Amino acid sequence: MDLLIEGEPLFGRVILAHGAGAGMQSDFMQMTSRYLSERGLEVIRFEFPYMKQRRIDGKKRPPDRADKLISAFKDTIEQFAGDVPVYLAGKSMGGRIATMILQSSDAQACFVFGYPFHPVGKLLTTRTDHFSELSKPVYVFQGERDPMGCKDEVAQYSLPPAVQIRWLPDGNHDLKPLKVSGFTQQEHIYSALDEMLMLIKRHSL
Repeated sequence: MDLLIEGEPLFGRVILAHGAGAGMQSDFMQMTSRYLSERGLEVIRFEFPYMKQRRIDGKKRPPDRADKLISAFKDTIEQFAGDVPVYLAGKSMGGRIATMILQSSDAQACFVFGYPFHPVGKLLTTRTDHFSELSKPVYVFQGERDPMGCKDEVAQYSLPPAVQIRWLPDGNHDLKPLKVSGFTQQEHIYSALDEMLMLIKRHSL
């Protein structure tokens, strides 16, 4: 199975994409899907082609090219568009691809958990060129010390009004803070999901 559906679409439907290294059955994907589906959203989890193949043969492989990832995401949207408001969401790479197709899709908004603003250690290789084309809202939940875009680095970017960032104290790329921060990863994830729910309900009015 390369697609999972949970919940009833009382407020809308979320199409949720995984990150580069873990598929739709990762702890984060399961936690997110369960939390949202128990609160009035239908959540569609799916896997990109390279991850489906990894699950079949057990061999690790890098993500597909961006055009193939985009095509797979669009195909999933087309399967579930039409009857209720649709929202895109994704972890890291999956969230990045969601932002790349948001404007041309029927989705209302996009939610990203840990946006990969640049590869680790390559601050000048930014992944924000397409942001200037966005008018639909993108909500990014980002750890303050994310190695793919920490708070100090992203503060130097000129981001359009459509892209809004919610900073999670001391969080890394997986939104996990250090113990001394007084926060936990679960608290950060649930805080982000609660805000996501609030925003979706607002869009649904």
